[in-house]
Amino acid sequence: MNPVAAPYRKIEVRPIAGALGAEVRAVDLARLPDSATIAEIRRAFLENLVVFFHDQDLSLDQYMAFARAMGAPVEYPFVKGLPGFPHVIEVKKLEHERANFGGVWHSDTSYLDEPPMGSMLLAREIPPYGGDTLFANQYLAYESLSEGMKRMLDGLKAVNTSAKADVTKTREDLIKSGGREETRKDYAAAHPVVRTHPETGRKALYVNMAHTARFEGMTDEESAPLLGYLFQHQVRPEFTCRFSWQVGSIAFWDNRCAQHNPVNDYHGFRRVMHRITLAGERPR
Repeated sequence: MNPVAAPYRKIEVRPIAGALGAEVRAVDLARLPDSATIAEIRRAFLENLVVFFHDQDLSLDQYMAFARAMGAPVEYPFVKGLPGFPHVIEVKKLEHERANFGGVWHSDTSYLDEPPMGSMLLAREIPPYGGDTLFANQYLAYESLSEGMKRMLDGLKAVNTSAKADVTKTREDLIKSGGREETRKDYAAAHPVVRTHPETGRKALYVNMAHTARFEGMTDEESAPLLGYLFQHQVRPEFTCRFSWQVGSIAFWDNRCAQHNPVNDYHGFRRVMHRITLAGERPR
């Protein structure tokens, strides 16, 4: 039996679903919180996999200061940062566009040798309706597998590639609109199918529909049946939460144990977000 968690003293934490996700209240990120508050935010992040803040009217400097308190910001490989802020990218869909950025279930840039620890998204403009983001708990996805499936997956590695991201068509759009030079490159990395979280010690399923192409040592065709099952299993409704944005909302998710999917249901409207990616480590 797990011990009862100690109460939060500096912040209010309100879960939004049974699987993952919590709103953090009673904190103003425009004034960088003290170390005790930062520690509690970090704890809420680890316990809930994704935390949400509302009514945060932050300048880019203030946004970067909060990000640095949580980790080490890194540049995104395919998109140029904002002028003067290379670690902040603009994630936007305009009124005339049909494809959104990263519009499929995924774990961010799992094709890198050291995928990010986490990502932050700050809402600047939102549509009048739609544009929610879904998140899925990959601890639960792994823990709910049969013992036989766990034994088969433990020790396997999967090849993740940026080339597979073309299915979303967002990468092609970024190349046309003047992304970074890296948009002309393909990245690939093999990572454990089941990774152990370096801070919590829990095991999480670490494949994803957007980037995982095959199991290491197998062909795409040989890998497809089992990967297809895992892709469906890991986003079962009972593993997920859904977040509705407001201007000034922030989502901060743990890329090591959670996937996300921005819902593309707001054609004809503008949605503009600012994203910061935080450095991670090689999955083990």
